[in-house]
Amino acid sequence: MKMPINELTSEAEREAIVRMRHAMHREPELSNNEWNTQKRIIETLARFGLTKVKMFHKTGVYVDVEGAARGPNRSIVLRGDIDALPIQEERDDLAYRSQVPGVMHACGHDVHGSIALGTALAFHRMRENFSGRVRVFFQPAEEAEPLGGRTVAEEHLLDGFDAAVGFHVRTDIPVGSYGARTGAVTKASDQFTLELTGTMAHGAKPHLGVDAISIAAAFINEVQKVISREMPVDDRAIVTIGTIQGGEAINIICPSVKIGGTIRTASAERRHQLVQRVRDVAEGVAVMHRGKAAFIAQMGEPPVVNDHAMVEHFRQLVAESVGPDKYVDGQATTGSDDFAFYSSCVPSIYFWFGSREPGYESGVHTPTFAVSDKVLIPTTELAVRYCWKLLHS
Repeated sequence: MKMPINELTSEAEREAIVRMRHAMHREPELSNNEWNTQKRIIETLARFGLTKVKMFHKTGVYVDVEGAARGPNRSIVLRGDIDALPIQEERDDLAYRSQVPGVMHACGHDVHGSIALGTALAFHRMRENFSGRVRVFFQPAEEAEPLGGRTVAEEHLLDGFDAAVGFHVRTDIPVGSYGARTGAVTKASDQFTLELTGTMAHGAKPHLGVDAISIAAAFINEVQKVISREMPVDDRAIVTIGTIQGGEAINIICPSVKIGGTIRTASAERRHQLVQRVRDVAEGVAVMHRGKAAFIAQMGEPPVVNDHAMVEHFRQLVAESVGPDKYVDGQATTGSDDFAFYSSCVPSIYFWFGSREPGYESGVHTPTFAVSDKVLIPTTELAVRYCWKLLHS
């Protein structure tokens, strides 16, 4: 079955995509608090006739578009995430810049959610011309626990589907280019908290106490040796110490330090091994310094794993519809994404679309990050074309 020519998005749909992007960017909402965003998505879908939406994870939305044509009757999922980050935007050149102090879309989820909207609207308009089903997720809480992607998997919202499509803006790929690669393309990301306990004493008599700050310093130093001496270089495992709190006064031996961090790995085997080794180092260093350690690990998302056949279909599509020079064999990232829960349930692809151009070079999770509107429609139409290909292949 061929896709209708020049009907990938209508003028009204294109306007809705841009309007959604600007509204989301002006009024960003943090993970698990995307109430206004959810309402805006539901209202926009309804204006185009998509009224049978369902909610999940409190602030999430998904909608099914059923095709009426004869064909393979395959079912495809597409996800766009919608949450923002606790970062103060530092760009004054955007007419739609964030109006919420300390919150901005610093990871492109306003773009992702708008692309997902355009995909849903286009398939709804073309529903008489395709076979099967497209389920579009507007997923909350990609950035912070409790993760929306985990809910999708745990509530079996992918049961019966043949494939899942996710995507992410990428600042090292030029505007107009697209990338993907087979296998693991992100890291598993697990979190840990560590409380190191010593004994308070006067700063002039350190021998009477047990210094929790010294224990923390030893832990921070020793844990990186696990990476450099025990992990294979090609795994590119990472332990990040992100927070540390401790100390009550400059002349007191500190009795307690709290540390928080993340552990990133690319394989299930390495994942469990490294979490255990971080625990071992924490407990061993504490004992060596006459203190105690309380280590708690919280397993986050696994790696996103791309299906080989789906990547090859995507490469061919980009070459045919955009140009062979517009496809990039993107390198796997050291970041993480809860689309991993989708890829652990069904064959999946997580492709990248480029945003790099003059004035838009800043990386994600920075206060000067931005994406031009010019990526919105071409990426939406590529997503529509790709899902169409999956439905009828």
